Amino acid sequence: MDITSATAAERTELAEVLDGLSDGDWDVPSLCAGWRVREVAAHMSFGFRTPLPRMLRELVAARGRLHRMTDSCARRDAAALTPAALAAALRDNAHHPWKPPVGGLVAALGHDVVHGLDITVPLGHRRMVPPERVRLLLENVTPRSARFFGAQLEGVTLRADDLDWTFGSGPPVHGAGQDLLLLAFGRTLPEGLLRGEGARRFVRGAPRDAAGRGGPGDG
Repeated sequence: MDITSATAAERTELAEVLDGLSDGDWDVPSLCAGWRVREVAAHMSFGFRTPLPRMLRELVAARGRLHRMTDSCARRDAAALTPAALAAALRDNAHHPWKPPVGGLVAALGHDVVHGLDITVPLGHRRMVPPERVRLLLENVTPRSARFFGAQLEGVTLRADDLDWTFGSGPPVHGAGQDLLLLAFGRTLPEGLLRGEGARRFVRGAPRDAAGRGGPGDG
């Protein structure tokens, strides 16, 4: 698969989704804790809109804390930019060469796919990401990457219903590949998307288990 072309297509398709949102949709809580749809959309285009010197100044202002920087910038830009401008920032930069600090082209695709799902899943917009994109990202899930994103996947087996992919060991968690991808990136999901003996702890708002853990992304 041509990852660069797949990433450009993902950004263009997501821009079309954003174009179709109602005013109220932009204020719906996303799967990213503390962010609405508009903050996620602002974050997705931050790397396109921000020259490196300014980004470094933002990081210094956040005392070197990357998550603090991205949070404050997303909130500021979400308040300053209109929905049309946020959609255009994705569309107009579909072929932008931005990549995260680690992970290269695959990480850039993963950034757009996962944040796109952060928007569409809580809206009930059942956009299905093309399976070849989902498969590539799932094949790059490792215990190390799961820990990096705060995913607590120990003690379960993730089994995709629509792709030949499994991960882990223990009671099964069944779901669409793109929903399991969200689990690997530390998200919890709305009720009804997952099945299996191990699924309950990954549902948003589910009680913590006996070890005191919640689902990925809680807290």
